[in-house]
Amino acid sequence: MEAVSYKRHLAKTITWRVIGTLDTIVLSWLITGNPLMGFQIGTSELITKMVLYYVHERVWLHVQVVNSKRRHLLKTITWRCIGTLDTVVISWIISGDPFIGFKIGAVEIITKMALYYLHERAWYRINFGLDRRQRAKKWKRT
Repeated sequence: MEAVSYKRHLAKTITWRVIGTLDTIVLSWLITGNPLMGFQIGTSELITKMVLYYVHERVWLHVQVVNSKRRHLLKTITWRCIGTLDTVVISWIISGDPFIGFKIGAVEIITKMALYYLHERAWYRINFGLDRRQRAKKWKRT
C-alpha cells in the first residue's frame, strides 16, 4: 500500500496545484490589477505549495477519521490554513505590500476551500493508486 499511495499522493498534488495556481493567478490579478504580478504570485507558489501539499497528504494518511465527508472537511480546513499562510507571505514579498498579501489570502480562503473540497471528493471516487482491498473497503463505506 505504501508505495502505491505515494503515486496517488503525487498525482493529487499535481492536479491540485494546477487548480490552485490558476485560482491564485486570477485572484492576484484581480486584486492587484496587474496581470504580471498575478502571474508572478501564482507561479512563485508552485514549489512551496507542492511540497507543503505532499507533506499534508502524507500526514493525513495516518489520521484515523473514517467518515469521508468529515475527513474531507477537516483536510480542507487544515490545508487551507497552511496554504493561506503561504499565499499571504509570498504575495507580501512579491507586492511589497502586506495588505495585498492579506487581501489575496482572505479571498482565497473562500475560493480555495470550495475548490479543495470538490477536488477531495473527486479523488475519493478515483481508484488510481489504490489496491483492490482498499477499493472494495472504500466502496462499502460510501
